[in-house]
Amino acid sequence: MKIILTEDVKNVGKKGETVEVKDGFGRNLLSKKQAMEATGANLNDMKLKKANDDKVAAEQLQAAKDMAAVIETKSVKLSVKTGENGKSFGSISTKEISQGAKEQHGLDIDKKKIVLKDAIKFGGCYEVTVKLHPKVTAKLKVEVTEE
Repeated sequence: MKIILTEDVKNVGKKGETVEVKDGFGRNLLSKKQAMEATGANLNDMKLKKANDDKVAAEQLQAAKDMAAVIETKSVKLSVKTGENGKSFGSISTKEISQGAKEQHGLDIDKKKIVLKDAIKFGGCYEVTVKLHPKVTAKLKVEVTEE
C-alpha cells in the first residue's frame, strides 16, 4: 500500500514522504491520521503544499536577512547602576537589550533570540549576537554606561 505520511513516523519516514508499507500497517497509520492514501489528488495537494512551504521559507529567510542588515547598523545604549569600584549591582539582561532596541530604534527583537556569551556587568561597548533565523545571525552593538 502506498501512503503519504502526514507526520514523522519512526522507522518509516518523515512528514510529506511517499512510502510503500504493508496493508495492515498502512490502515493503522490511516486510522491514526498519521498518513493518507497516495491518490493522484493527494499527491498533487502535497506537491502544492510543499511548493507553498518552500516559498514561505524563502520569504522568511529574506526577511531575516533584511532585519540583520538593519540590526548591524544600530547600537543600543543602556546604563547600569554601579558601586564604588565600578562593579555593578546586577547585569544587563536580554530583556533589557530587547526593550532598549524597541525604545531607541523601533526594532522588535525577541529576547530569546539574543545570545549573551558572558554576563554584561561593566560599562563599555559589547557585541551581542542575535539569531534571527537558523541561517542568519546579526551582531548588535550594546553600549553600557555607568550611572
